[in-house]
Amino acid sequence: MTTHPVPAVKAFFDPATWTVSYVVYAEPGGHCAIVDAVLDYDAKSGRTSTTSADQIADFVRVNKLSVQWLLETHAHADHLSAAHYLRGILGGKIAIGAPITQVQKVFKSIFHLEDSFAPDGSQFDHLLQDGEVIGVGPLSLQALAVPGHTPACMAFQVGGAVFVGDTLFMPDVGTARCDFPGGDAHVLYGSVQRLLSLPDTTRLFMCHDYPPAGRSAQWETTVAAQKAANIHVHEGVTEAEFVDMRKARDATLAMPNLILPSVQVNIRAGALPPPEANGVAYLKIPLNAL
Repeated sequence: MTTHPVPAVKAFFDPATWTVSYVVYAEPGGHCAIVDAVLDYDAKSGRTSTTSADQIADFVRVNKLSVQWLLETHAHADHLSAAHYLRGILGGKIAIGAPITQVQKVFKSIFHLEDSFAPDGSQFDHLLQDGEVIGVGPLSLQALAVPGHTPACMAFQVGGAVFVGDTLFMPDVGTARCDFPGGDAHVLYGSVQRLLSLPDTTRLFMCHDYPPAGRSAQWETTVAAQKAANIHVHEGVTEAEFVDMRKARDATLAMPNLILPSVQVNIRAGALPPPEANGVAYLKIPLNAL
């Protein structure tokens, strides 16, 4: 895999959802990929806004970048995706892991979505296969399947940098939950080991940080740091130990605040549901279903 030139990485942290979005590029004036962009959502009013996404758009324009890809590591349960909005103003293709179809089928049923919603991934411009390589200007980006948190989780490797989605968090936070539909702690353990088998110096970029008291938000670490200090899956932790820990911990976790609005939008590649006869789009709240 091509490792030169070294990718430039610009991070954007959203404190409302603890999400980190990224712009990845080789040099100003060239092509770029945007990873896990956030559409702002006020749960009290049901209003969306684009303040966070516009910060990314401003960076792209100032650096004269051309967007090739808008990448989603998975169908997030904690924030709405801004991929659809950013594609509309910047161009590019929206891509996600091909197993998104599994997630769509489950949630089409849970939300009883309209008959016209096709759970075939057609809402996205491209469905990525495990190991597939795409170009970002002169950079080569490889999709790495890392299921477990969801069936469709993908990490993205660009040279010595990997964007891990929710598979791993900073070492003092641990790993992703596995109790969403399609989640599996055994599978997540294998996905984590795939990431930790990369060279120790590999830079790992988190999709979220939930810092312990006294620490500010961080989002970059290394394979070596994770192997040495990840509180859930450091070197020496067996699969059985990890699965027991994850199951016990997941049983204590509340649902994410934005899971119901987020998933409905994110399985549509960030598009809102189609407006109804009165011109208003609606999100559904399934009662006693999750």
